[in-house]
Amino acid sequence: ASPVFVVDADVPLTQVTEWDCQNKKFKDQSLAQQWAAVPIPSYAEPADGTDAEMAIYQPATDTIWEFWRARKADGKWQACWGGRLSNASRSDGIFPSYYGTTATGLPFLGGQITAEELRRGEIRHAIGIALVDVEDSTVKSWPARRSDGVNPYKEANRIPEGLRFRLDPAVNVDQLPMHPVAKIIAKAAQKYGFVVWDKAGAISIRVQNPKSYTALGEADPYPTLFKGTPTWKILDGFPWNRLQFMPQDYGKP
Repeated sequence: ASPVFVVDADVPLTQVTEWDCQNKKFKDQSLAQQWAAVPIPSYAEPADGTDAEMAIYQPATDTIWEFWRARKADGKWQACWGGRLSNASRSDGIFPSYYGTTATGLPFLGGQITAEELRRGEIRHAIGIALVDVEDSTVKSWPARRSDGVNPYKEANRIPEGLRFRLDPAVNVDQLPMHPVAKIIAKAAQKYGFVVWDKAGAISIRVQNPKSYTALGEADPYPTLFKGTPTWKILDGFPWNRLQFMPQDYGKP
């Protein structure tokens, strides 16, 4: 999951350059403009693993920057892809064109679950979800701007990226034999739903990377919240068979 660093107006600006990890043999000039001046704090760290994602949010300028495969080379920040979302709180919440880090152009900041939400016991937004098998990239549903789906054998009833669905509101979540965190997620899934924002090796929901907290000298909040349960077991017992899928482009303005 992506660390998110919320920064003040006085954080020094730095240029982030694009490195060609995909061997495209060219650099995107618009992306260079979006990353020309980014307020990256000195303590910022990308996620571990091959995706090395990272997000910066500056409330004073109402701007989000996202990075995929971020790294420091010779003391300077680079990333392979990402983007800038200006006027974030007044925007449609989607990166323009083909920018952004998720396959759909939806920002991590909007669909990840934070430790603060789990402590509060309530998530007040739609949750991003990644599925294993999704419809071909030529088929997408709003709010997806794009898709990386693959359906080479044209299997029927594939779910397109961007599709929204919810947990049946008739399900009595409190009566389900699930982890307390799973119940918080299930109630949000009833009220706000899921949005398919990517594909992955397993059905997955993201909690904000603990580096968002540990880089600031705080303790990793998740061992306490998860009560020793491995992350892959948190959603054991979730009633996936009670999902209700919305029509394609549901809610599109």
